[in-house]
Amino acid sequence: MKKICFVLIATCVLFGCEDTKSSTPDLKESQKTETSKAPKEVVKKAKKKEKKEVTITSKNVLDYMIAYGEKNKERKVRIVTDFGNIDLELYNETPYHRANFIMLAKRKYFDGTQFHRVVKDFVIQGGNSDGWNIAKRRRKIGKYLLPPDTRKGFKHDRGVISMPSGDIDRAYKYASPYEFFIVQKKGGTHHLNGEYTAFGKVISGMDVVDEIANQPTDKGEWPQQNIMIRSVEVLD
Repeated sequence: MKKICFVLIATCVLFGCEDTKSSTPDLKESQKTETSKAPKEVVKKAKKKEKKEVTITSKNVLDYMIAYGEKNKERKVRIVTDFGNIDLELYNETPYHRANFIMLAKRKYFDGTQFHRVVKDFVIQGGNSDGWNIAKRRRKIGKYLLPPDTRKGFKHDRGVISMPSGDIDRAYKYASPYEFFIVQKKGGTHHLNGEYTAFGKVISGMDVVDEIANQPTDKGEWPQQNIMIRSVEVLD
């Protein structure tokens, strides 16, 4: 059975804001009241504007994904490549993985990454790159793993998008949140059922998946020419 590879990296984010006070002599009481309120309102808006995304860790990942999923209920996304678009519908029944993919798309993580592993009649795997900028993005978002969600009955049929994750007693199979693969094989890859979490399916663009899968690769299954993911757009 072929294995799915993945990479993880982490970071932290801090923010702050400084309050300032000013005084104006010889103003009427009404003018003083209005003037004293203005700086506080400005500071409050500045603090809100400067607020940064939470850094995700192994300790807060579940709470983060639950909260994020409740506020961001989108299910349809579009992977934009030089070969065309791949439209996906994500499963509500795999909430952590759906929320994670939507979050990464909205934070523009996938933009400029690659389909870095291509295996004809098996899968195409994306979400990684050897570029330093991509590593910096991962570090900024956080270092974390997703728990397995393999018992919802979803099979690795042709066109399914999945993520490396497995049962809890096989911790090394916990999901790499930054990577995914799409099943290209006709008839599916059902030997992966229970080993990896299927969390969505292609609803348009399987011809693009097939074309990518047909690209020549080296012995390490890395495409001989870069297959770029230009962006991942959240549709609905």
